[in-house]
Amino acid sequence: MRKPVFLLLVFVVTLAAANLKLYLKDGSFQLVREYKVDGDRVRYYSVDRSDWEEIPVDLVDLKRSDADTGARQAAIDVLKREDEEEKAAAKEERQEILKIPRDPGVYRLEDGKLRIFKAAEATVHTSKGRNILKVLTPVPVITGKATLEISGERAAEVVKEKSPEFFIQLSEFESFGIVKVTPQKGVRIVERISVQPITKENAEERDKVEVFTKQLSDNGLYKIWPQDPLAPGEYAVVEYTDGKINTQTWDFRIE
Repeated sequence: MRKPVFLLLVFVVTLAAANLKLYLKDGSFQLVREYKVDGDRVRYYSVDRSDWEEIPVDLVDLKRSDADTGARQAAIDVLKREDEEEKAAAKEERQEILKIPRDPGVYRLEDGKLRIFKAAEATVHTSKGRNILKVLTPVPVITGKATLEISGERAAEVVKEKSPEFFIQLSEFESFGIVKVTPQKGVRIVERISVQPITKENAEERDKVEVFTKQLSDNGLYKIWPQDPLAPGEYAVVEYTDGKINTQTWDFRIE
């Protein structure tokens, strides 16, 4: 909706700017299409009468008229420049979208080149041991508390940018985001899981990063980036449905 509204605003302001005010020294003004000084006269095209007319230059407040005309033109120039910048940004975004595969996953464009992130294998760690998380199969019954972990204390994927932009092509229309993961001995904790004592429902707790998101297509392609620069450390882009313990994880670290 923003672009049509913006174009309408440009059109309305342009029309308004086309009708200028030729101010007179008595405080009144003539609504004109254009005007010019011709010797000791000011010639102007009257909007009201649709004809050229003249008036002695001594009766016209040229300083005020010129200032008003200049301010209107400056406003038009600003709107035109913003419109051109928006069109350029939209074109760049379309070019970016064409570079992103339609296979579910997480991607980045770095210097115009596609970078594909590999999904990490996650395990559910309970007091009884570890079970590999498989999104398409039921999760083992969890009693008490558990953690969702990925192996290793450091991610292999390094991102050398504090405000990185990611593209995520969803496999389902689920929730997604960026989380900070917690390194422990030999693993990194993606989320903490507990069972509600009465409802027996799974509750998942993640250290979410506040992000901006932008939908790029109707089939689940989004751009995602942090609202604030990320501190050095371990992170992951995740896709999930709360309560189902089906989190897909694409890990990385900021250096």
